[in-house]
Amino acid sequence: MHLKTKDYLFVGIQFLLFLLFIIDFAWIKLLLPNIIKIVAAIIAILGLVVLLLAILQLNRNLSPFPSPKSNSELVQTGLYKFIRHPIYTGILLSFFGYAFFTESFFWVLTTIFLYILFLYKLKYEEKMLADRFENYSNYKKKTGRFFPKLF
Repeated sequence: MHLKTKDYLFVGIQFLLFLLFIIDFAWIKLLLPNIIKIVAAIIAILGLVVLLLAILQLNRNLSPFPSPKSNSELVQTGLYKFIRHPIYTGILLSFFGYAFFTESFFWVLTTIFLYILFLYKLKYEEKMLADRFENYSNYKKKTGRFFPKLF
């Protein structure tokens, strides 16, 4: 795997956004009804399950960097049969769920920035995957980016 500056930049910014979850500006709370907090907790737990399953299914192909490993294979089974990037899905669901559960406006905002970063990172990552795997464009047509395609 030949890593480029963009690989390190995307992972570095992602890591910094993860670190922001250590900080919470408690004076800016959302004050949500309990039902929203319960749903948010369920979403956070679902996100963790998706994240862990996706990591296990990706197995030796796992890398924090957008560029695929030189000895990697295109995984198209399990969650990857329906979603191209279930690890990102799990992270986003977990972070959004937890942010709303804790009523943290700062963490919701941080997760929005993480989502935006993922959009840019995935544009770069999917170009690398298309260059590496000739059948990636067909796989991309059949699967959703973060959630399964309905049609």
